[in-house]
Amino acid sequence: MRILRTAFGGVVSASIACAAFADVPAGIAALEAGNVSGAVEEFQAGFDDGDADGAFFIGRLFEMGLGTERDMRRAVELYSAAAEQGSALAQNRLGLMYLNGELVLQDYQRAAELICTAAESGDANSAFNCGLLFADGQGVEQDAAMAVAFWREAAEQNHVAAINYLGQAYRDGTGVTQSYETAFDNFSRTGEAGNPLGLFELAKAYQSGNGVNPDLIKAHGYANLAAARGMEEARTLRDTLNAQLSRGDLEAAQSFAREWEATPLDQVAQ
Repeated sequence: MRILRTAFGGVVSASIACAAFADVPAGIAALEAGNVSGAVEEFQAGFDDGDADGAFFIGRLFEMGLGTERDMRRAVELYSAAAEQGSALAQNRLGLMYLNGELVLQDYQRAAELICTAAESGDANSAFNCGLLFADGQGVEQDAAMAVAFWREAAEQNHVAAINYLGQAYRDGTGVTQSYETAFDNFSRTGEAGNPLGLFELAKAYQSGNGVNPDLIKAHGYANLAAARGMEEARTLRDTLNAQLSRGDLEAAQSFAREWEATPLDQVAQ
C-alpha cells in the first residue's frame, strides 16, 4: 500500500531504492538530522514492510506541516491506516482526536477503544491516557482502581505524569489504600528529576510531615525550586515559609536549593 501518493509533490521520489534497508528508526534518525524527505522515504518503506508506525510518523509530518503543507485531514487518514494495522502510537493519537472531536466525531467510546487497546500493547503514553479515561469515566465505566493500574504500568516505564498521578492517588486514597509514604516515594522520583509538580509535592510533604519527617528548611528549598520552574502555587508556599523561618534557617533553605542538582529519572532510586 502506497500511503504517500503525490501528497509531498516533488519532495519525495515515488521509488525507494533503499527499501530493503529502510525502517522507522532510520526515519526518525533522518528527521532528527533535518532530512525530512529522507525520513519520509524511510517511514514509507517501513510501512510497506509491515511496520504500521511508518504511517503514523508520516501523519505527524502532515499534522505539524513538516516538509509539506499542514493537512490535518490527511493526518487523520494516515493515523487511521496505521491504527488499523496495530500502531499503538497511531491508536493513541487518533483516540485523543476522538476524545476531543478533532476532525472526527467526538466519541468517548471510540476514543477509549483506541487508547486502551494501545495501552495493552505496553505503550506508556497510552497507558497514562487510558488511566485518565477510567478516572473520569469517559468511554468506560469510572473505575479509580483501574486508573491506578494503568498509571502504574506507565510509571514503571518512567512516565513522569503517570508517576505524579500515582502519587496523588496514594496521597488522597483514590483507587488505592491511602499511603502518604508511597505518595512521597512517587513524588521523590519526579521531584528529584526536576519535575515542578514533584518538587512542589515534596515541599508540601516536608511542610506537613505527610509521609516524611517535617522539615521546613527542605520544604522551603523544594518550594523555591518548584517556583523557579514556574509553579505559582510553589511561590506562594515559599513566601509563606519565609515568614516562618529564622534568618539562619532561611539561609540554609536557600543554600539547599542553590546546591541541589537534578538526578535523571532512570537513576532515581525506587
